[in-house]
Amino acid sequence: MSTLVVYESLYGNTRDVAEAIASGLEDAKAVSVQDAVSQVTKADLLVVGGPTHVHGLTSRRSRTAGVQNAHGDLEPGAGDGPGLRDWLADLPRVANAQAAAFDTRAHGPQMLTGSASHGIARRLRHHGYRLLDTESFVVEGGEGPLAEGELERARAWGETLAQALARVNPHHG
Repeated sequence: MSTLVVYESLYGNTRDVAEAIASGLEDAKAVSVQDAVSQVTKADLLVVGGPTHVHGLTSRRSRTAGVQNAHGDLEPGAGDGPGLRDWLADLPRVANAQAAAFDTRAHGPQMLTGSASHGIARRLRHHGYRLLDTESFVVEGGEGPLAEGELERARAWGETLAQALARVNPHHG
């Protein structure tokens, strides 16, 4: 089973979650959205995640604002190149492919904080992916850190995704 975890991250929290998810999946690789273009079609499972900005998926404007207003360290290349919104728009249509979506967001009811995973999931479905699951991981404050226990939860979610993929594609287990 080959799995690719694609993420967008400004402050490193979403990268950390993506790497934890990948560690819970067998033979998974976590790559930034800038590096993901040539690798997607080879994956049995595509897991995509990003930070929640303005109640949803990042935009060029929200990434620029996040970079300009940062108080802490930024990820290398944060705000450069295409974000998830652009990358997902250019994703080729597939048949019989599995996916999952995740986000990082502020603590609080989803109705108040929003959730990027819903927009990611909708775009993946539009391109022919069958969604196995969506999940949110909580960040304390605007730039982090991740809430206590979130990396462990992300690793466990990766394990759950691997089990779900094995059920829908038993020959890959």
